Amino acid sequence: MNPGHGHAGQLPLAAALLLTGAAAFAYLLASARLRRRGDAWPRVRDASFAAGSGAVAWAAAGGPPGGPFTAHMAQHLAVGMVAPLLLVLARPLTLALRVLPPGAARRGLLSVLHSRFVGVPVFPPVAALLDLGGLWLLYRTGLFAAASHRPWLHALLYAHVLAAGVLFTAAVCQLDPVRRRWHPVLRGATLLAAGTAHAVLAKTLYAAPPPGTAFAPADLHAGAQLMYYGGDAVEAALAVVVAASWYAAAGRRVRAGARRAEAGGPSAGALTPAGGPGRPRASGSASARSAAR
Repeated sequence: MNPGHGHAGQLPLAAALLLTGAAAFAYLLASARLRRRGDAWPRVRDASFAAGSGAVAWAAAGGPPGGPFTAHMAQHLAVGMVAPLLLVLARPLTLALRVLPPGAARRGLLSVLHSRFVGVPVFPPVAALLDLGGLWLLYRTGLFAAASHRPWLHALLYAHVLAAGVLFTAAVCQLDPVRRRWHPVLRGATLLAAGTAHAVLAKTLYAAPPPGTAFAPADLHAGAQLMYYGGDAVEAALAVVVAASWYAAAGRRVRAGARRAEAGGPSAGALTPAGGPGRPRASGSASARSAAR
């Protein structure tokens, strides 16, 4: 994912920087509008989205110095894993739904999010296949070598890695409203399987470079190790998000059950007529109202 050279290579770079800057500006503008309205929106989400956009821009601008394959792998981690996690943690769809006024635009966004068209790719195993399958095609076929000589193909792969990473992260975390919230066990199992596939791919790259390429052994090994250990770190962060959401959902169920039990016990007693259960409920309600007065 190293940028192409010459004027042709500068066009995708300029487009990437423009799009990431526009996305960050739109997000910050929407969150500021929400706060001016008097609604709460955590500033840490602003920082998360800005950092995710910055990671994409940093990778588009060339990434770190060093060997070409190691630098490329740092870009891969930034665009395909780190940036998607930061962007998803910012909950941009939730922000959009809260900022949009009731009307056609808000209803349209909700209908899209709850549609079958969106429900299929955000099914965690499907999202994992789109993400990891694309990476295996990129690195274990001649696609990587072809992209290094074609700026337009490089830009297309760049966009795919980002989009697939965001889709997979959103499917696993499920922080924004979606058509169906899958059980954390399924999401955790999908994350484990995807992490295994990512680690195996890194090991194959340690042993052999992508077809049609030639990298120095030290550069190839360093890049593969960065992919292996960097991927593990991001996947561990994803696991923490899944576990935290599971814990929060369980806590909400417990509190809701406690509220129902608390509300149901006294109210049932208050509405039970003194003369026994055979009397009409309306008389009991009238007695309760009389006692209240």
